[in-house]
Parts: sequence; structure tokens; C-alpha cells
Amino acid sequence: MKSLLSDPQITVVNLAPGELHFGDGRTVITTLLGSCVAITLWHPQRKLGGMCHYLLTDRSQYTRSAHYAPGYYATDAIEFFLKTIRKNGCRPDDFEVKLFGGGNMFENIKVHGNPINVAQVNADEGRRMLNENGFQVKAADVGGVRYRKIYFELASGDVWVQYGRHSHNTFQEETR
Repeated sequence: MKSLLSDPQITVVNLAPGELHFGDGRTVITTLLGSCVAITLWHPQRKLGGMCHYLLTDRSQYTRSAHYAPGYYATDAIEFFLKTIRKNGCRPDDFEVKLFGGGNMFENIKVHGNPINVAQVNADEGRRMLNENGFQVKAADVGGVRYRKIYFELASGDVWVQYGRHSHNTFQEETR
């Protein structure tokens, strides 16, 4: 992965929370996830794909939502992907879709006095929305209590995940 990231022919896009990107096979997209979720889309024949890093599920549920970028919410990110793939003459079922993140980084969160696991809601709702819009999730790596660094290579569709521990600075690496 290091050699790929240092290749001058490759564009490396680092997504911050709330950002999204769609590009071609000369791109590697990266992001760091805790309770947030990343969706990756990849078209195997055309070597097109994208990734989003969303923080919450649905803009309509929040009063100050107008202040946030479209990638901040899963609903908006999926809408962006749908418009973009249609512009490219594709359909949702043409893409391999993967879901990452949703680590429970914040314990004891309560909404109206009731405990809620924002990370689990993010992952579950993301999967539901993808399915409702015709995407089929091929693989998922969600949950747990650790953060993840994601590397998505658009030339191959490979996604590498580096795992961090909840309270340590060590990593393990896996390919998904």
C-alpha cells in the first residue's frame, strides 16, 4: 500500500468527516473512522468508484442540518452516489458496495434519557438505505470499539483496513 500511495500517477484523496469523492482507477481514497461509517462503491468493468464518510443518517432529523456538507448524512451521500452513477450511465446493481466503521467510540450516550449506540444506528441505517436504493452490500466491517483507517484503491476495488485499539495506538492490517 505504501508504494501505491507514493506513486506520482496515483491521486490520493483523504476524506475528512462529512466528505465524499467519486473518481476513476488512478485514485486511492482514504479516511479515518470511529463511530462514523464509510460506504465504498466500485464498478469492476469501468474502474469507477467512490467513498463517503458520513457522521449521521438523515439530515431531516436535525434542526441545524443546513450547516453541514452533503456527505455528513447517509441520505445525502447515497443521493449523491445515485446521481453520479446515473450520470456515468450505470445502475446501483453494477457496483460492488462495502460498508466500514460504526465503532462504538462513545459509551453512555443518551437521547431523551434513553441510551443509544450512534455507531450501530449509523451502520444499520446505512445498510438499510443502500438496500432500499438497489445497492447490494458485498462486504461489511462494522461495529466493535476501535477505530479504522480505510484505504480504497479504485483500480482494483480493494479496500485495506488498519485497525486501532480503543485506548492504544497499535494497528493491525487486513485486506477486505
